Amino acid sequence: MPEKSNGRFHWTALKFVFLISLVFLVQLVFSQNLEAFVLKSSEVLYRPWTLLTYIFLHVSFSHLYSNMFSLAIFGSILEKVVGNKNFLKVFFSTGIFSGVSSIFFYDSVIGASGSAFGVMGVLAVLRPKLVVWAVGVPMYMMVAIVVYIALDLMGVFYPSNIAHIGHISASVLGILIGFMWRRKYQVVEPKREKFVLDKEEFSRWEEEYMKKRK
Repeated sequence: MPEKSNGRFHWTALKFVFLISLVFLVQLVFSQNLEAFVLKSSEVLYRPWTLLTYIFLHVSFSHLYSNMFSLAIFGSILEKVVGNKNFLKVFFSTGIFSGVSSIFFYDSVIGASGSAFGVMGVLAVLRPKLVVWAVGVPMYMMVAIVVYIALDLMGVFYPSNIAHIGHISASVLGILIGFMWRRKYQVVEPKREKFVLDKEEFSRWEEEYMKKRK
């Protein structure tokens, strides 16, 4: 079934992956000079731009890899479904919302995980039966997002360096956006004609079948 999004595919998700990976390389060289771009709860009122710039920073290669892998796969699928402009809306809105939610619970936050979870939240509604690998098991996208939210809910009660609440808030916003767009971008299954076998048709079939048997 063809998607409803029109226009040329821009590979936007992969471009973000390249850009964020490039920023990470810059971090390795100029780490001390990038503090002004980290989202810190105590300084966000004086540095509001950090609600955007924190998305492009990562603390380690494993942190970068996990976020970029999700963004490359799910972001490209979502862009194919809703188009380039709507993908950008999801990426930035869920990323910023994740940051806003996080500053009430964490001292500082960096990473594109909020945007990645937002993308997955939208896909969970628009393509619920998309089969993905989650925690090493193949499952529907709608099941995967529930699993991820459940894991983050459990993570809230165990101290770690992961902004679980940011993940949850971004996922929820993504799900809400998905429901807003569902009518426009849902896959419409073709209607199947019902086969009704009436008495006349059955008698004709039985007579023809019996003749072949004789």
